[in-house]
Amino acid sequence: MHGRAGREQDEGKVIIQTYNPESFPIECAKDQDYLKFYSQEIKLRKILKYPPFCDIIKVEVSSLNEENTRKTITSIYEKLLKQAEKEMMVFAPMPSPISKIKNRYRWRIIIKGFIGNNIIKKLNEATLNIKTNQDTRVSIDINPNNMN
Repeated sequence: MHGRAGREQDEGKVIIQTYNPESFPIECAKDQDYLKFYSQEIKLRKILKYPPFCDIIKVEVSSLNEENTRKTITSIYEKLLKQAEKEMMVFAPMPSPISKIKNRYRWRIIIKGFIGNNIIKKLNEATLNIKTNQDTRVSIDINPNNMN
């Protein structure tokens, strides 16, 4: 590889640790074929309705008590389903990929659609007046940087 921090004439060395060295992104990175990666990735994102072809909203509930977490996220989900429109894909609640951080249980709902005033209004209605205890937190992240 070439082009490290002003030493473009010097060879660089990159070490990648992976369980899947033959994966498409790793192969493209190894070959420095950014156009091939982009072409494939943008097609996949369009088919799966990922950004930039839609917005993703993550509604997350966390609490010190797992049952409170589950009840709160289920309540929000049921409200969202009642008001969901065809432009919203609301996925069932599930534990977050990292389901517990600092003794807080974490569950989430993923929503796909185009963010507009209508969807924001529905999110506000679904999360407003949710019965929680003091340690329960509800957060809404539009187009999150990570899905953990």
